[in-house]
Amino acid sequence: MLAKRVIPCLDVKDGRVVKGVQYVDFRDAGDPVEAARRYDEQGADELVFLDITASLEHRATMIEIAARVAEEIFIPFTVGGGVRSVEDIRQVLRAGADKVSIMTAAVYEPDLIDEAAERFGSQCIVVAVDARRVPRDDRDDSSLGRAPDEDIEWRVHTHGGTRPTDVDALGYAIEATERGAGELLVTSMDADGTRAGYDVELLRRISDNVGVPVIASGGAGSIDHMYEALEYGKADAVLAASIFHFQEMTVQDVKRALAARGVTVRL
Repeated sequence: MLAKRVIPCLDVKDGRVVKGVQYVDFRDAGDPVEAARRYDEQGADELVFLDITASLEHRATMIEIAARVAEEIFIPFTVGGGVRSVEDIRQVLRAGADKVSIMTAAVYEPDLIDEAAERFGSQCIVVAVDARRVPRDDRDDSSLGRAPDEDIEWRVHTHGGTRPTDVDALGYAIEATERGAGELLVTSMDADGTRAGYDVELLRRISDNVGVPVIASGGAGSIDHMYEALEYGKADAVLAASIFHFQEMTVQDVKRALAARGVTVRL
């Protein structure tokens, strides 16, 4: 059985790591290179760096930070935000990143996924799916737990979660993998930063319908949340930010706790 991965996420804004709630109200969480070094030492399986305002501000992603991080750590890392073209992907990979995450550009120009996978290989192309539930008056979405019988729809948002679309998140996830995405980074905008748990129903429905690894993102606040995302949500990795950035627990704390529950992890 493949080991489940534990991945700290570093949202970067103006050169600093930040953490918000549902994509707003950001708090400073330190220097990205120092944080990367700390998580490498703690035994993180991978890291994800997301320039959260690059697409919104129509500028390139953080090539310089990627190059600095590559000099300091020995684990794989992904960089995303503001990636609009095959050339952007090439530059990020040349800077030292192992994978590149694409979101906004892939929604509006899905052929970019095909082109990138053909050029660089699916193994380094991560498609990010930022999804929000479509509200219904007859359904309580205050809890994002198990709801296998509920009729739920999710819509993709772009530009750092600021722009809603009519794109169905599940259908888009399937299409992205058919076009060559080697991994999906699935973030629940409803859960992001709340620390109330992942949207495990979103994770489960995507995982059941794609043949590539799914990274669970948005809502991690406890070991229970991570365990449920991996077991019920069938995610291949759990991504978290707040609990790591503000040093409530280390990566090894999480791995030991998951291992104690029978989850296969790299200790």
